[in-house]
Amino acid sequence: MCGIGGFVDFDRDARRGGPVLSAMDRRLRPRGPDASGTYTDPDAALVHRRLIVIDPEGGAQPMLSPDGNTVLVYNGELYNTDEVRNSLTALGHVFRSRSDTEVVLHAFLEWDTDAFARLDGIFAFALWQKAERRLVLVRDRLGVKPLFCCPTRSGLVFGSTIDTVLCHPEAEPVLDEDGLRTVLLLGPARPPESGVFRGISSLLPGSFAVLTPEGFRRTAYWRLEAHEHEDDLDATVQRTHDLITDAAQRQLVSDVPLACFLSGGLDSSILSAVAARAYAARNETLHTWSVDYRENQRYFVKNSFQPTDDRDFAALMTDFLGTHHHRVVLDPEAVCAALRSAAEARGLPGMADVDSSLLLFCAAVKQGGTTVCLSGECADELFGGYPWYHREEILFEDTFPWSRSVSLRLGLLRGGVVKNGAEFIREHYLSTCRRAPRLPSDSPKDARMREMFVLNLDWFMATLLDRKDRMSMYSGLEVRVPFCDHRIVEYAYNMPWTFKALDGREKGIVRRAFADELPEAIVSRRKSPYPKTFHPVYARLCAEGARRILADRNSFVAALFDREAVERLILDPDSLPEPWFGQLMRVPQICAYIIQLEHWAQRFRVRLA
Repeated sequence: MCGIGGFVDFDRDARRGGPVLSAMDRRLRPRGPDASGTYTDPDAALVHRRLIVIDPEGGAQPMLSPDGNTVLVYNGELYNTDEVRNSLTALGHVFRSRSDTEVVLHAFLEWDTDAFARLDGIFAFALWQKAERRLVLVRDRLGVKPLFCCPTRSGLVFGSTIDTVLCHPEAEPVLDEDGLRTVLLLGPARPPESGVFRGISSLLPGSFAVLTPEGFRRTAYWRLEAHEHEDDLDATVQRTHDLITDAAQRQLVSDVPLACFLSGGLDSSILSAVAARAYAARNETLHTWSVDYRENQRYFVKNSFQPTDDRDFAALMTDFLGTHHHRVVLDPEAVCAALRSAAEARGLPGMADVDSSLLLFCAAVKQGGTTVCLSGECADELFGGYPWYHREEILFEDTFPWSRSVSLRLGLLRGGVVKNGAEFIREHYLSTCRRAPRLPSDSPKDARMREMFVLNLDWFMATLLDRKDRMSMYSGLEVRVPFCDHRIVEYAYNMPWTFKALDGREKGIVRRAFADELPEAIVSRRKSPYPKTFHPVYARLCAEGARRILADRNSFVAALFDREAVERLILDPDSLPEPWFGQLMRVPQICAYIIQLEHWAQRFRVRLA
């Protein structure tokens, strides 16, 4: 996995953009600590930072076509490399390396933009055709890998991260009304096409964009479609099992050490079981990793969103699989201190300690000698793992289910800070629901489940994928998410809810599919999200930090938040009726978000339009 950036300028000599490329290289270095490279010509300048995972010698970038006309900078992993390479070899293409980068380049040379639908993987890349003066930007179907861009006076700037784009002098850290409403009312989520800052956008998942002197055009090469589900229950169980197993097996390819995150939850246990069997077949032991917090057993508070602690379940799976397990224990002080680094890594204020703890966890995994990990994200969105799929009073509520209280958010802000906030949120919600493909035969509940699927896919899952990519790549750790395979997504979208919620359980179909391969305690364990710290020291440090910021009249945040409203929450945390966002963000996390927001504004020199 890597980092990419660059710009095209049709009026001015791009070869004079060395300082911009150098700044981009510095921004991208954490994502690609192993190697770097640049390309320039009169129209284009490209930079690449490489994290070496496959073919250390043969995958250097930027990579040029045999005739030198087409240049590729690529961030990703291709899981059907052999199949695509074989097809191209039969058509006469000659390969000099084992790298998936070279396969992507030759696929484009053969099929142009039709190549993208043939690729199975997680990726974001840019192709520059010198003679045609044509730039092509591409992103994987589910948006696992990020790609941002911004128009300039006579071209375009792009990058793997928002701060990479900001290295160009024509991309500015300015928040207009939409950006401010996004950060304050939707954050840590953001609209799928939004880069938050004015002029900066995110290339949509499953799409590509083409820039020429004549203009800039975006095109979808993949989208969800509604179909009748033709498999009976037994066939659906088997197909679910086979799709998940195949996705996990495909993603074990690596020339560097690979491990699995293992919380003892259903999803990570399935991936670890598949990987452990593959390792055992070649007489190797799989390494697994879990995260915990100092004294968390003492302070853990059971609730409907987080019913069980991970420790005993992770130990059960470790013994069952015989893995070499590593347990990282984080201090609440360190988790609080890392809030600022996490905001820098994401390029935006994020999911508070859920971000900062993952940042520290991934750093420990990388320092422990692992370069690639498998992680269980996305299963909950696809197979109905969250409480809001199962509680009908939430399911049919006409708003984002993970952030229902618009009035709470508005109540924490100074009067007049945002305009038409409720309308802004509602229009994004409704436009997402309208994107959900339906069948005429869908019942009202079936139709609602399709809407919920797309809401979760485009917003909640996207937020978690942002988090996982930025927090892991900040330490040069590549994390793969097998459940985010587009074949699984397509199959799950059209699966009847009665199958998904088999036996009245969240992810019931997945439990049934792997019941014979996991301990019964794991199969029956209730959904429990990524763990957070319950330590009172963390809550105190976050409250103190938020109070200091709000007391400073010169701070960015003090002009936005109602200090007294925040103080009331700190003094009476039980007055918060539900999480502020997702399942875990309560009062300490609101304070942490304030800390992140202030640091982000100062670090990126954010200005209000």
